[in-house]
Amino acid sequence: MSRNPIIRHLSRDKLGSIGLVGLATILTLAILAPVLPIPDPLSHNPYQTLAEPGSMFPLGSDNQGRDVLSRTLYGAQVSLLISLTSIGGAMVAGTLLGIVAGYYRGRTETIIMRLCDSVMAFPALILGIAIMAIMGSGLEKVILCLGIVMTPRFARIAYGATMAIRPKEFIEAANAVSAPFLRILWLHILPNIFSEIVVVAILWIGTAMQIEASLSFIGIGVPPPNPTWGNMIKDGLDYLPIAPWMALVPSTAIFLTIIFFNLIGDSIRDLIDPRHQS
Repeated sequence: MSRNPIIRHLSRDKLGSIGLVGLATILTLAILAPVLPIPDPLSHNPYQTLAEPGSMFPLGSDNQGRDVLSRTLYGAQVSLLISLTSIGGAMVAGTLLGIVAGYYRGRTETIIMRLCDSVMAFPALILGIAIMAIMGSGLEKVILCLGIVMTPRFARIAYGATMAIRPKEFIEAANAVSAPFLRILWLHILPNIFSEIVVVAILWIGTAMQIEASLSFIGIGVPPPNPTWGNMIKDGLDYLPIAPWMALVPSTAIFLTIIFFNLIGDSIRDLIDPRHQS
């Protein structure tokens, strides 16, 4: 059994185990997609358009004869890359901003937190649409867009956590000996707020995935023909009555991935803070 307490806890928690196994399965299939015996996701077969699920197309084909299973697995690569990268960047930037605001207070706090509040005043999807309308579509731009959208949320969490430990004796003692800020941040603040930040990061991966899928759905995310779950749903919407698998397969993939992330996040939260246990 793993010595890692988080992995050990997830393996013992029923819902956490489901989330861990499910997410590991999706990640493994996405990573191994290039070596799996599946067609090229961009390969057209004009004689097999809208083919029902069967031996040739396990999950059916789309309106251009492309394999839905293949496109779903390659779409997982894009969706997971965007979500994980954007949340990772937002977590780093937002945590630093929140710590600086909570530690220094005064004008620094006012500037940082009012800016974050201004960004958070807009619904995440509406703000994402506005940013993408300015920058244009593209993989890197979607990652940057989601990073901008999610950074203030991490800043708010880090700010509140820093404010809670700012009056503690160990922080006062470090200030009394004129310890540099980076040393206080690395040795005293981050270790005490990191677990809380990680939990919300895991939970917000699903939010980032929803926003990315929505941006691709309305045509301002990752441009076709590159498959993403969002643009697959968009392509399948017009064929829902006659080929429901085109939209249902990527929709189910998004639903299950978000559920798995949330199960893992909730389980880790129970480990870190038993007050949340049901």
